[in-house]
This record gives sequence, C-alpha cells and structure tokens, in this order.
Amino acid sequence: MSTQSEAGNSVTTEWRSAWTAALDELELDVVTIETMLADERRLAELPESNLWQPPTELGALPLELRPRADEILTRQLAAAEEIARRLTSTRVQQVMTSRIETGEATKRPVFLDCAM
Repeated sequence: MSTQSEAGNSVTTEWRSAWTAALDELELDVVTIETMLADERRLAELPESNLWQPPTELGALPLELRPRADEILTRQLAAAEEIARRLTSTRVQQVMTSRIETGEATKRPVFLDCAM
C-alpha cells in the first residue's frame, strides 16, 4: 500500500513541478516586457517574439500555484495597458509630426503684395 502512496506522491510532485516550470516561462516573458518598458533604450532591441502556449498535457493548475498565476496575469495586463498607452502616445506624436511643415514639399510665397 505504501508503494501506491509513494507513486501518487511522485505523480503529484511531477505535476506540480511541470506547472511551476510553465509559470516560470510565462513569468520570464512578463519580466522581459516589464524591463523593456522601464528602459526606453531597450525598446530598440526587441527580442524575437515567442508566443507562450499553455501546456495541454498538465491538466488543471495546482491550487497552491493559483496565487502566483493570478499575480502573473495581473502583471501581464498591466504591461499590456502600458504598451497600449505608449502606442497611443506614439500615434499622437506621429500625427503632430506629420503636421510640421518642413517647406520641402511645397514652396509657398513668404509675402503677398496687395498693392496691385
């Protein structure tokens, strides 16, 4: 009977370890984005995008890992909001920049002689 109990503990330990590894990978992605958002210079050095895929063979998330998963989700949502805010800001700056007249595209008269 103890062999069956030991086998069950081994499976539970492997399951928990697999989920911990999956959360580690997901958290590393969030840390990368948070670091890039914190350092403007790093935005130019974008890493290749690897979309995280939830593990399909692990089953349900262990209950004791739920707080960590919730915290990672909260951080992901905050990073996504910051990215959206920065994209909007960039769009506004692009519109303003496009309105700046450089004088190269069209040559307009500097003055108009109304004496005629």
